Amino acid sequence: MPATIVVGGFWGDEGKGKIISYIAHSDKPKIIARGGVGPNAGHTVEVEGKKFGVRMLPSGFVYKDARLLIGAGVLVDPRVFLNELDVLDKDYNVRGRVGVDYRCAIIEEKHIQEDRGDEHLKKKIGTTGTGCGPANVDRVRRKAKQAKDIPELKDYLADVPLEINNALDEGHFVLIEGTQGFGLSLYYGTYPYVTSKDTTASSIAADVGIGPTRVDDVVVVFKTFPTRVGEGPFPTEIPQEEAEKLGIVEYGTVTGRRRRIGLWDGKMARYAAMVNGATQVAITGIDKLDKECYGVTEWSKLTPKAKEFIERVEDEVKVPVTLISTGPELHQIIDLRKEKL
Repeated sequence: MPATIVVGGFWGDEGKGKIISYIAHSDKPKIIARGGVGPNAGHTVEVEGKKFGVRMLPSGFVYKDARLLIGAGVLVDPRVFLNELDVLDKDYNVRGRVGVDYRCAIIEEKHIQEDRGDEHLKKKIGTTGTGCGPANVDRVRRKAKQAKDIPELKDYLADVPLEINNALDEGHFVLIEGTQGFGLSLYYGTYPYVTSKDTTASSIAADVGIGPTRVDDVVVVFKTFPTRVGEGPFPTEIPQEEAEKLGIVEYGTVTGRRRRIGLWDGKMARYAAMVNGATQVAITGIDKLDKECYGVTEWSKLTPKAKEFIERVEDEVKVPVTLISTGPELHQIIDLRKEKL
């Protein structure tokens, strides 16, 4: 059975964690693997009123039957990783399920200090200050430590490509999650206001060690009202006062910085879908467009305003909208995959 990759289509914060967790519970993957940059990305998952923000572990950890893997392309901060194990292990047994590829590059304290002390990165780019950029520089210069060099990680080391490809050969479903969003890609985003590597589906596949022929579906997640944290162009941005009138006030999972809010950007969404090779689109935050949609789980119960928006998205992006999130909880979703695919 092939793999599915989930990535963001705007500037991150699209609600990927919710979509990944829903697919995990619905489709029951053998493995949930995380690609992407590192702990500069935070995924928020809400289950039974409890909120979890994870920066290292796959956000699909809430599905307790899956093996959790961190691909070789991901930067690992051992302190963040071990802290998440401590926080989540009691309820979710993550310690017994997680594996870190032994080739992951390590973020050290010096990388964090360099990130926070660099005027260009801190003030002009608006970096998260988590050390990812400097650590990737050391990786390119072949000076970075790897996970296999860190004693505290020895119990969690794995060969992620081998595990994933073996699982696929045995007919199991594998769910792969990306981080950030298309607009933050080092190659295709709003350079220089981007992250330190590519964030598209192709790179996420490489991060975890699978080839393109192994990928069956690419789900690109878009927010009804796009958001952005930090500096950089935002063509559809609206003033904070206008966002507040719409009832939209949000803060970044990692930095706690207030998110900038914008209107739907069909042009960017279509380009993101093209470069990512999207086979499906997931829309989050439809309840922000129309509060009457909050918690709805059937297409027929969406308001005309919401249905018109979804139809507009499909018309502009040219990819079917298969998942529509109507609230933060896992069950607050409309799943149209059987009808649309």
